[in-house]
Amino acid sequence: MKKPRDLDAELQALQQRAKALKGRRVTQFGELVIATGADHLSIEELAGALAAAAKADASTREAWRRTGAGFFQGQSRTGGGAGRSGQGRAADRGGAPPA
Repeated sequence: MKKPRDLDAELQALQQRAKALKGRRVTQFGELVIATGADHLSIEELAGALAAAAKADASTREAWRRTGAGFFQGQSRTGGGAGRSGQGRAADRGGAPPA
């Protein structure tokens, strides 16, 4: 005989998973802000930049996408900084520049 499904337990498990995923996404956005060096901006400046980005035309967004892809591949970006590995330039951390 087939065991009846506990729909309430399944729904609760899905809700807990959704909450965990949302929390992880928020954390990743925060880490991205820090990795790109945007954490020095005020909340108002960051919100304004994001609002402008949301309204940008397709060609501008494509240029930003290419820049972002390069950032995640560890390539140099304007102003220097960290790549996906989380390692910033040595000179930015007070160390010697890479050889």
